[in-house]
Amino acid sequence: MDFQTELRNKNRGYMDLIVWQRAMDLSELSWKLVYVEAIVDFKLRSQFVDAAQSVAANIAEGYGRRSVKEYIQFLYTATGSLAENLTRAIGLLRVELIPESRFQNFNELHYEVENRLLRLIEKLEQKRDSGDWISRIAEDPEEYSSATSRLHPGPDAAAESLLHHSITPFLPTSGAAAHA
Repeated sequence: MDFQTELRNKNRGYMDLIVWQRAMDLSELSWKLVYVEAIVDFKLRSQFVDAAQSVAANIAEGYGRRSVKEYIQFLYTATGSLAENLTRAIGLLRVELIPESRFQNFNELHYEVENRLLRLIEKLEQKRDSGDWISRIAEDPEEYSSATSRLHPGPDAAAESLLHHSITPFLPTSGAAAHA
């Protein structure tokens, strides 16, 4: 499934991360397991799905914080949510609310997300420790507004485009950290 939107800016870069995309798949699978395929108590069902949704949400929120320290902190919170999600899935399996075959599908996807997330954390910690991290993208307001007015002439078009698009170029990424 494509998670991109037509409205793009530098804060939506997390959507390019495979780990975020796969975490969204895990959230969807978790929801289907307990809302569509099984009859599960409301509270347990809610906790299971909330934990899965929290993984992608914490990846996105950490990315949006723009500080490597905070980003890593949110990624560790996402690993905690993954552990909660897996624990609840094991519980559902043990009381036979989900079949073994569906648990295996879930477990394989969960394991992939977990490993991608751990690799992303490792790469970001390396960048933090080496000082190779740009915490903010500098935007010269004058440059921003002049380029926007060239792209969208007219008084209302320029103001509107500021709300939806960024002309800030994407930062160069280093292999695994960009696509973990």
